[in-house]
Amino acid sequence: MRPVVESLEESRIREVANAGMGLEGVLKFWFGESDEVTPDFIRETAIASLNAGETFYAHNLGLPELRHAIAGYTHTLHPQLATDRWFDRIAVTSGGVNGLMLASQTLVEAGDEVVVVTPAWPNLVAQPQIMGARVRTVPLTVAADGAWVLDLDALLASVSPATKLLILNAPNNPTGWTLTRDEQAAILAHCRRTGTWVLADEVYERLYFGDDTANGAAPSFLDVAEPEDRLIVAHSFSKSFLMTGWRLGWLLLPKALTHPVGKLIEFNTSCAPVFVQRAATVALQRGDEVTPGLVKHLQLCRDTLVPLLREIPGVQMAEPKGGMYAFFRLEGQDDCLATAKRLVREAGLGLAPGSAFGPEAAGWLRWCFASRDPQRLAQGAERLRNWLRTAA
Repeated sequence: MRPVVESLEESRIREVANAGMGLEGVLKFWFGESDEVTPDFIRETAIASLNAGETFYAHNLGLPELRHAIAGYTHTLHPQLATDRWFDRIAVTSGGVNGLMLASQTLVEAGDEVVVVTPAWPNLVAQPQIMGARVRTVPLTVAADGAWVLDLDALLASVSPATKLLILNAPNNPTGWTLTRDEQAAILAHCRRTGTWVLADEVYERLYFGDDTANGAAPSFLDVAEPEDRLIVAHSFSKSFLMTGWRLGWLLLPKALTHPVGKLIEFNTSCAPVFVQRAATVALQRGDEVTPGLVKHLQLCRDTLVPLLREIPGVQMAEPKGGMYAFFRLEGQDDCLATAKRLVREAGLGLAPGSAFGPEAAGWLRWCFASRDPQRLAQGAERLRNWLRTAA
């Protein structure tokens, strides 16, 4: 076995979830998904596809109908980009995680230097390591109000001509941190000078609560990029369309990379299932029936949970501007993995330990507030408050 594979850490979120297996009444906020099922019309489209016998292979890069739908969706969010410009730059992948792995497989060789902004979903660090890269991290810093912020000068200083790839996730899982358009422009301009590729994980682009963009979505590298920039943007149907279990995503690529990525898809998964692609196509075509209402509900969830957490003595946190997570620290509870396990056993409250997202997040906890019933969030906050009184 390759040593890098043997040394991969198991998910600390799963470790906490396993501690709660078999316990009744646990409020589960540990995984990054809503507890709402995929809308009926999306599921019915998949069923109709299966009933029609669409159980065969598809094009490596995805069904043309889906790729055209993604191109139109991209144009809607970024109208300065022509719809027809995007079809030949789209690769449909078997989930956002598969897309991110394909990007590393395409760009990264053993010994390459890769820089990742952290805290981050652990796959973003592990995937280039699996390819044999030397990964360096640039941590966000914590302001006095508990907000995580980027030291842009430190990031730019860390990216040199020796840096093959820079990976960023914004809006960020777990912190809710979001890049500004000016920061994106500065990062892209610097990476043009150094010849560094940028991999932007923008799967939370639509889950944005700011009012500073015309389209209501988070700032995107696509809005400041040139057609042939060394930029790959990863997206997923999981979050914005309530399709986590469907395992479908896409990459937006420079045109020269599309065919090579198609070859890699052949060697990884061959293609995404046709019935899933049919469902995704209608999800995009009728997305206004899903995403705007979802974002509005998530904002209600955030605005329900965050004030309740802030009222608890010893909680440090800032209001997240994007994503679906409240990220907070509990005074005197520095071992967040142990704290998360105790909360499951003793309070029936399932949260993710911050250390799952990097050492700089040790001592923090992530709460996914994507709850169909906001009262579950209030109930969870009360359980946390009562547990802290007992623990003290």
